[in-house]
Amino acid sequence: MNIKNRKFKFLPHTADRKFQAFGKTLEKVFENSALALFNIIYDEKISENKKFKISVKGKDLENLMYNFLEEFLVLIDSKNFLPSKITNLKFDQKNLKIKAEVIGDDAENYNISEHVKAVTYNEMFIKKIKNNWTSQVVLDV
Repeated sequence: MNIKNRKFKFLPHTADRKFQAFGKTLEKVFENSALALFNIIYDEKISENKKFKISVKGKDLENLMYNFLEEFLVLIDSKNFLPSKITNLKFDQKNLKIKAEVIGDDAENYNISEHVKAVTYNEMFIKKIKNNWTSQVVLDV
């Protein structure tokens, strides 16, 4: 896959999991960050049998990213729901809010590859580099 179309990449980290996600827009970098998180948790195709609506706010972009990714961990842990994809993502940059629909299936139907305990602020950033957005996130596993 050519670098311009890459959604995310994993980086070496001593104890946790670290990734960078990419996108032409803030919406895409948030969506691709979630896809990287999903890729760490499981590595099989998830059926699209259930749907949840999510809504998160943040104080700044990093806090919004933290809250956005944490919302998926809450769905997994409290609703036993594995997300497959994100649809209808609406990003309100002025008010730092994201609303989206998350489609997936019951977690009991799948094998979890790696349990993510938490999203961290360690080494986190979201910035525009040239004409593309890049996020970096470290997950506590």
